Amino acid sequence: MAEMVTLEAKTAQEAAVAEAQAAAPQPPAQGIHVTPKAVARIRALLAKEGLAAGEAGMRLGVKGGGCSGLSYAIAFDAHPRERDRVFPFDDVRVFVDPKSFVYLNGIELDYEETLMRQGFKFNNPNSTRSCGCGTSFSA
Repeated sequence: MAEMVTLEAKTAQEAAVAEAQAAAPQPPAQGIHVTPKAVARIRALLAKEGLAAGEAGMRLGVKGGGCSGLSYAIAFDAHPRERDRVFPFDDVRVFVDPKSFVYLNGIELDYEETLMRQGFKFNNPNSTRSCGCGTSFSA
């Protein structure tokens, strides 16, 4: 049996639209992204605090202060607050309050463990400037 092949031709206008869409800048990712290394560390810290990973979570926020104007804040909570956004990653949850979410939308939270540094690393697309320690930024 012979195989049938179909070809589809695009008009010049369709091709131009497709090319423009591919070249257009993509909007920033919505929400909070946590790397697998950070999820494992959060899980270990929750266990150390005696909190159940499925119910409790890590609170990620922003507060005024630091050398660049704003600082990242990390804490652990047994439950999310009423207006929190909750981001699940496997059995680990991250809680973000509405005011902090304005500055944290699109952030990637990583965990690094090197000879020089051990801790969470914030890759924030909203940051216009940050300090050398990596825990303070301006937006």
